[in-house]
Order: sequence, then structure tokens, then C-alpha cells
Amino acid sequence: MRTALAALAVLLFALTGCTVSVDGSGATSSPAPITIGKPPKIPPTTGTAKLIAAELAKVRVAVRPKVAGYRRDQFGQTWSDDHNGPGGHNGCDTRNDMLAAQLQAVQYRARSKCVVIAGVLPADPYTGRRLEFRKADASKLQIDHVYPLARAWDMGAARWPMQRRVDFANDEAANLLVVDGPANASKNDAGPGEWLPLNRAYRCTYVLKYLRVATKYALPITTDDSNAAKTILPTCP
Repeated sequence: MRTALAALAVLLFALTGCTVSVDGSGATSSPAPITIGKPPKIPPTTGTAKLIAAELAKVRVAVRPKVAGYRRDQFGQTWSDDHNGPGGHNGCDTRNDMLAAQLQAVQYRARSKCVVIAGVLPADPYTGRRLEFRKADASKLQIDHVYPLARAWDMGAARWPMQRRVDFANDEAANLLVVDGPANASKNDAGPGEWLPLNRAYRCTYVLKYLRVATKYALPITTDDSNAAKTILPTCP
């Protein structure tokens, strides 16, 4: 009899998850609660390496031609306020907008809400050094176009309408950085395939910014740029 009850208990457990006592009382125990639901969501990886790879998949690779006619004024007045991006038409030129946004301990010219005369760049992106800004020696800090204007001209901007070129040259959110003047001069109109910041800790961010500008404005990159981005990927967080 006990053997038959034991067999019945095993069968019922397999079918229902309930256990049956084998003492002949017929009493059953309550099943253990089971929680069934969707598996927990795993947040997507948002590391710089993944973001760079995503931009590389979108951007076009091309040979950089040499297109005649480039001049700085082909992109409008230097540091114009007459652009359609963040900071445009706010009464302050783009250079002073950038200084005010990226420097600390900012000082303005007397009776001016725009003209920055002093401040501190805590960590220059290209060198990693702390730099002080004084308007009397303004060239020590410069505003860099991450995707350079002359390079953009060759890669397609020569065919853009003037306002698009002005917007590109003054894109405070995407394409501009306050940086060390000599480092900016060494960069000139190079892309990542020809130049990378001395500050290794910023290289992945720099490459990502360059690619994002290329994507935003449908500008191609060179094979050397693409190879440099792929080479740096294993070093990126």
C-alpha cells in the first residue's frame, strides 16, 4: 500500500508541483510559490568603444580631394553670432560663448555680459594640462574645430549654401572645443588618421566627436581616419 501511495505522490508532484503525504491520511502540502515573469532588463552598453563603432558603421569613407577656393570667410565672419545652433543670436559671439561655457572662474569685461577677459581651463582636452586664460595673451587658448574647416571644404562643404557653412563653423555643441593654442596649431586641418591629442585619456572622446560631426553633416572620413578609429577601439572604455 505504501509503495502504491509513494508512486502516486511522485506522479502528482510531476504533474502539479504538489506533494502528497504517504501516511495514508490523504493530506497534501501546499506547493512552494513560483514567480514567473520577464527576465530583468540588461541596460545597453554605452561605452565609448561601442559608440565609436556605431558611428563608423554610419559614416562614409572617401579620398580627400583638393578643392580650390577655401578661405576662412567661406564659412562666414569668424565666430559669428548669426548661426542657427545653440548660442546663436544670443548677442554674444561664438568664441566668447565657448570661453564662458568651458572655463572656470570666468571674468568679464566691465559692463559687458559677453567678453571674457580671464578664466581657467581645468584640464585642456588635448594636453591634459591646467591652463589659464588672459585676453591680453588670447592665443594661448584657441577654439578648435574638431572636424576642421579646410577639411570640410574639401570633403563637401564647398557645395553647401553659405548659411550651412556658417552653422557648421559655429556649432558650439558638436564641433568646437576650447584647447591649448600650440596643440591646436599642430593639429591644423588634420583628422584622426594624421593627428591625435597628446592627452591619451581624451583620444577616444576626440575620435567619437570627430565621427559624430562627420555623421551630423554627412561629411565623409578618410581611410586613415577609419583605420585610426578602429585601432583605438580596444583602448576605449
